[in-house]
Amino acid sequence: MAAPVIRDATSADLPRLVELLAQLSLDEQREAPGPTLAGGYVRAFEAIEADPRQRVLVVEEDGRVEASLVLIIVPNLSHQGSPWAAVENIVVDATRRRSGYGRLLMQAAIGAARAAGCYKLALTSNKRRPAAHRFYEGLGFRATHEGFRIEF
Repeated sequence: MAAPVIRDATSADLPRLVELLAQLSLDEQREAPGPTLAGGYVRAFEAIEADPRQRVLVVEEDGRVEASLVLIIVPNLSHQGSPWAAVENIVVDATRRRSGYGRLLMQAAIGAARAAGCYKLALTSNKRRPAAHRFYEGLGFRATHEGFRIEF
């Protein structure tokens, strides 16, 4: 068994990324994994890949993507113009949770945000995921703000 590798995702990873994202859904099946992907996935991945401020990071072991996240660096006027970072769509395959992959991936994102001069790294997590909250707290994250959203 090879050691896990953290790398940027490629378009070849897209079907697996959609499989992983489907595991994030708590109530409804919002993703459509399968052999033929909706064009929206391809267009979104191409846009992310073309944007130097965004990265899709994955953990790969033995040729299989086991975890992923999106890292976004945001230009900012406050904090004397220091950027900030966000991570989104953080997921570890359900069969591989508690394997250390999430920690490796988040540590890579934290390091990349620091290297980019960011003053903070933010994330949101569904209130119905207390195990995820404990995981993030264990990495040093603190619940300092109340989040709001509107869906369209």
